[in-house]
Amino acid sequence: MALLGALFLALLAGALAEFPGCKIRVTSKALELVKQEGLRFLEQELETITIPDLRGKEGHFYYNISEVKVTELQLTSSELDFQPQQELMLQITNASLGLRFRRQLLYWFFYDGGYINASAEGVSIRTGLELSRDPAGRMKVSNVSCQASVSRMHAAFGGTFKKVYDFLSTFITSGMRFLLNQQICPVLYHVGTVLLNALLDTVPVRSSVDELVGIDYSLMKDPVASTSNLDMDFRGAFFPLTERNWSLPNRAVEPQLREEERMVYVAFSEFFFDSAMESYFRAGALQLSLVGDKSPAVIDSPLKLELRVLAPPRCTIKPSGTTISVTASVTIALVPADKPEVQLSSMTMDARLSAKMALRGKALRTQLDLRRFRIYSNHSALESLALIPLQAPLKTMLQIGVMPMLNERTWRGVQIPLPEGINFVREVVTNHAGFLTIGADLHFAKGLREVIEKNRPADVRVSTAPPPSTAAV
Repeated sequence: MALLGALFLALLAGALAEFPGCKIRVTSKALELVKQEGLRFLEQELETITIPDLRGKEGHFYYNISEVKVTELQLTSSELDFQPQQELMLQITNASLGLRFRRQLLYWFFYDGGYINASAEGVSIRTGLELSRDPAGRMKVSNVSCQASVSRMHAAFGGTFKKVYDFLSTFITSGMRFLLNQQICPVLYHVGTVLLNALLDTVPVRSSVDELVGIDYSLMKDPVASTSNLDMDFRGAFFPLTERNWSLPNRAVEPQLREEERMVYVAFSEFFFDSAMESYFRAGALQLSLVGDKSPAVIDSPLKLELRVLAPPRCTIKPSGTTISVTASVTIALVPADKPEVQLSSMTMDARLSAKMALRGKALRTQLDLRRFRIYSNHSALESLALIPLQAPLKTMLQIGVMPMLNERTWRGVQIPLPEGINFVREVVTNHAGFLTIGADLHFAKGLREVIEKNRPADVRVSTAPPPSTAAV
């Protein structure tokens, strides 16, 4: 009995679970591009390291090392990988730092000072980014782990007390190596929890598509990493701006992502498109009135077409293609010159449109084409027969007057949840049963630094930063 109860609860939970309308998979193919762009930014951030003054005494010698500046950074070997639990892991080995600092030495009454160049070699950094969903449904860097070490330092001391400096160099460079170790991880922690989160803030969560409709791209759960990809589930639902709390139940199949050949894959279920069309329907946008040219072969006055969609259109995605089904009321009238219009008929139209999807930049665009339609009278079969001569001019009006208006809107597109500065290129669309997938590569249309500088918050170090480094000095 307990087993049956548990089975019932499990089935009930599954029935109540909401599937995502949109999924995104970032594969390991994207990591090399992300790493190259990220390292350029990281190099510049590490060059801002500020090392405290180093003071000490050895016998009768007093020394002071100050104004330490990083002059260059060379990251010769690095790896960026997905790791389960940790999400993203960056490992840098055998890097080097160029330094310049001011030296001051006092021995009894003798003083020596000046600037000197030094280098830190064998720099190793291992940092992990943990990604999660925040309460607003936005992806965030929730934690940064870090280990950093500098294996050796070298300083070319010279001047009056060169031999003394050579004697003291072990103490001085060891002290500087310790201080340098302490500064690397706080910089990486700040980059992850502050600067990268500022970049992620540019990803839309709930935003307006136009003056009528918005879209909800909130994450439904934390991102999930495997050794080869990072998967994200988004609600992917449209809503009328006048009814922000309205929600269409998702009864579509769950999109599946199995491919890993391209840098990124985006999947959309039928629900994604159904929620868009129902939102526009609820917003009162699916109705129009057109006056066409006269057709001398059939009638001697222009036709006026009033079209009003009766129910939210529905999307059907099959391996053979994507179609949109529409049912609308159609009122046709003659508009003679300088005379009152004459209503010819009121009828119902069932239409089927084919839809082709494409990604351009970071926008999902749709091209619609009228494939077939039928009209029938709301009153009698005999009247339906009488409407046959109107079939050709009506189709012409739809193709010339209605379809360009629809395509002008759908081709503007809807933004996909990507950070600012990153676009899709070389996309490939594949239809499945109940959903479609688009595989693409990524392109940085703007440099990472340009985007982060534009969105950089007040540059204050986080007071809750973890210990500088867990690596041995």
